[in-house]
Amino acid sequence: MSKYKLPDGPKTHPWIQTYQWLTNPLEYLEDCRKRYGDIFTLKIGPVFKPQVFVSNPNGIKTIFSSTPKQLDSGEPAGIQLPLLGRQSMLALEGKRHQRQRKLLTPPFHGERMENYGQLIQKITEQVIGEWKINEPFFVLPSMQAISFKVILKAVFGLEKGMRYEQLNEKLLRIMNPRNPLVSAMILLFPILRKDLGAWSPWGSFLRLRQQVNELIYAEIQERRDNPDVSRTDILSLMMAARDEAGEPMTDEELRDELMTLLVAGHETTATSLAWALYWIHHVPEVQAKLREELESLGENPDPNAIFRAPYLNAVCSETLRLYPVALMTLNRLVKSPLQLMDYDLEPGTLVTASVYLTHHREDLYPEPHKFKPERFLERQFTPFEYLPFGGGNRRCIGMAFALFEMKLVLTTVLSRWQLEMADSQPILPKRKGALLGPKGGVEMVVKGKHQQNQRALANRREAPHYKRGGFIKP
Repeated sequence: MSKYKLPDGPKTHPWIQTYQWLTNPLEYLEDCRKRYGDIFTLKIGPVFKPQVFVSNPNGIKTIFSSTPKQLDSGEPAGIQLPLLGRQSMLALEGKRHQRQRKLLTPPFHGERMENYGQLIQKITEQVIGEWKINEPFFVLPSMQAISFKVILKAVFGLEKGMRYEQLNEKLLRIMNPRNPLVSAMILLFPILRKDLGAWSPWGSFLRLRQQVNELIYAEIQERRDNPDVSRTDILSLMMAARDEAGEPMTDEELRDELMTLLVAGHETTATSLAWALYWIHHVPEVQAKLREELESLGENPDPNAIFRAPYLNAVCSETLRLYPVALMTLNRLVKSPLQLMDYDLEPGTLVTASVYLTHHREDLYPEPHKFKPERFLERQFTPFEYLPFGGGNRRCIGMAFALFEMKLVLTTVLSRWQLEMADSQPILPKRKGALLGPKGGVEMVVKGKHQQNQRALANRREAPHYKRGGFIKP
């Protein structure tokens, strides 16, 4: 008799489980937790291998703390990302993954990141400057435009010109497919990847990908032919990086990592910003407290002061908690026998931390479906209790950059415009491919320019519950 044992889970056919996961993921996950607890097994396409979902912090600690020899992600764990390529850090495992991570980490930290502050604010001003007073508009497309322009300039280092325009047009077509569900099905089931010509979904994708590749490789070659040590964009820093053996990244590695940064940083950040603006304007007391804090920073606050603002940080944290854009962390493959909570898992089993279910544990987050930024001021959560960017050796290297961008964009929007929701009805989450976004895109109306009321601010500062830089309980 085998000593290995899988956690319990639905007994329905894997096709039914896959359908429910694709069409109604939140309700399905919550129903599974009610039935089976903090750890359960699903069989989701394409190969229907058992996949263990964990929402217990102790279990997640085991996952994040295990060595790559025992538990690792990458292509062997089923990470199939045809847009990114096989040299993407997400697809690599072991020492190759560790090498790429070391090469890519420095551009996203410290002084390097500070260089992008003014760029993010400038791009935000350009995009939101097109909003018209009293004209309803959808927030999500504007946030997509901001995050995409930031990536093209901060990551790719591209300025206006033919290559910029072509890459902009072709990447947007790839990143925003007409039918997200069809695209998700194609990514999930390789058998559907049939090139039936330029008009077929997969055929169109392949041709667009080839055109994008040609543009990226042309840019890389031009940089190699005309090196410029003064450039601070992430592509230039990646090209200058050397591993422990003194070797640079190859053109293919550069291309795949650029696409990884684009995919990981574009739609995710845009979706989080749309959610944040929704919650800020859906919960009046949140908007009042946030504006109070931002106004206390002065008219032209330093980006670092914005980044450190406690209540703004709490708003961003709560946004990423309530509806995390990624429902789960990257799959990890059990490589040697693993004890996970009360179960002994055999090699070949897939495990994942359920971000959504962990973020909705009532023992960690009372009233988990309410938007309450204060919870992040009242206590600190461990990396196994709060994990919007994953964890362990697979935690998103762009986490600090994404938070920096979120905070600067929100501050710029709120300091320029007074906004209102176009509709008082609550906005629900909806699956968009692999991500979870606000249904409808968050429709809002610009009511006018924001004007700081100095007298009201002065009065609020005298209130006993106010504390510069943050808020404390009365």
